[in-house]
Amino acid sequence: MTKIAFFDVDGTLCNSSGVVLESSVTAIRNFRAEGNLAYICTGRSKPEILDSILDVGFDGIIGAGGGYIVMNDEVVSHKTMPKDAVLEIIEFFGQHDVGYYLESNDGLFGSENCERKIKEEVKKVSEQEGTPFEEMSDKMEWFFELTRNYDNEQVDHGNVNKISFINNTIPFKEIDAKFGEEFHMYHSTVHLFGPESGEIAVKGIDKEKAVTFVLDHLNLTKEDAIAFGDGDNDLSMFKAVGYKVAMANATDNLKAVADEVTADADEDGIAISLEKQAW
Repeated sequence: MTKIAFFDVDGTLCNSSGVVLESSVTAIRNFRAEGNLAYICTGRSKPEILDSILDVGFDGIIGAGGGYIVMNDEVVSHKTMPKDAVLEIIEFFGQHDVGYYLESNDGLFGSENCERKIKEEVKKVSEQEGTPFEEMSDKMEWFFELTRNYDNEQVDHGNVNKISFINNTIPFKEIDAKFGEEFHMYHSTVHLFGPESGEIAVKGIDKEKAVTFVLDHLNLTKEDAIAFGDGDNDLSMFKAVGYKVAMANATDNLKAVADEVTADADEDGIAISLEKQAW
């Protein structure tokens, strides 16, 4: 019987340096060679799903936390934020020195202060954890390079999947109070962005609904589905599948509802789990 596995990216498919381990590549390819399906299921938007990730080989993508779905190279669902609301959020962030980047299928568009705000937060984390700033900042260089690629591109504010913000100037709850009625608000799952940072997404969209959509489209059941994750934003994904695998680096909330806790994303967690199961 065909199984389908859904993989979160950051902290799951990708290790702490943003790299897919060779053990994961081999395990996923073997899983598919046995007649099973593999999907990415991530909060990242299209431009952030790098070729180095896609080259692993996947049958489809759930991106932007469920905001768009690709099956067999065809976009079958794509939800975007209203243009007027995007412009209002940008204006508010500009007034409060909140860094942000607009996530669109056209590109990843960072604010003028985006890189500076990220580095401010990285510096705080490096001091707290006793890790050299340069070492931690280097882990974000791929992201800085990606956003720089779109610095001179025209932004279509009517084609924004979601907005990620890097904030250390006002409480998260203040941003939530202002925009939470219209949009889904959640804290950032990127550790280096700091505790007051977050994401703003179309309300009613989450990984659970997107996974269920894919399963229905493929005539597969919840019991046919497996999910791998590490963050609280994967709790909804776990609700949609029959077997739930949390990484050792996962949050306590996710581990509490998992069927299995595998090794860390830096230590072959995906391969260990996939290879020991008789799917």
